[in-house]
Amino acid sequence: MRDFDFSPYTRSTIGFDHLFSLLQQDAETASGYPPYNIERSDETHYRITVAVAGFREKDLDVEVRDGVLTVSGKTDEESNQNYLYRGIAGRQFARRFQLAEHVEVRSAKLENGLLHIDLERLIPEEKKPRRIAINAPELKSINNSSQAA
Repeated sequence: MRDFDFSPYTRSTIGFDHLFSLLQQDAETASGYPPYNIERSDETHYRITVAVAGFREKDLDVEVRDGVLTVSGKTDEESNQNYLYRGIAGRQFARRFQLAEHVEVRSAKLENGLLHIDLERLIPEEKKPRRIAINAPELKSINNSSQAA
């Protein structure tokens, strides 16, 4: 279960191919802790869900710097606890996600041991597709005639 095939996603999502290659590289080299999901709710909204059972809100840090989202956790380990069995990992971690261009973090919420990070891809107006009318007068000639008047 350590091999992930992102090729179906890279064919249908433009601008995230670098993200998928980094996720592939991360999946091959990382310990897999903590596990996470990446969901796409529509064309511009995404959610990263990180399983952080045993961590409180004050133990977690979410930071965006230079297009990299970093989620880290560090607990204040209490050495006086005597576990008979410890199945919930409480070790510190840092997960990094390379964000595509124009992707912004909208919110982060801790709920039932899951950290939900909502992302939105905000495409600038000049990069959005626009319809070009066929046989329409050129904008340049319209601007020149209005300046002459």
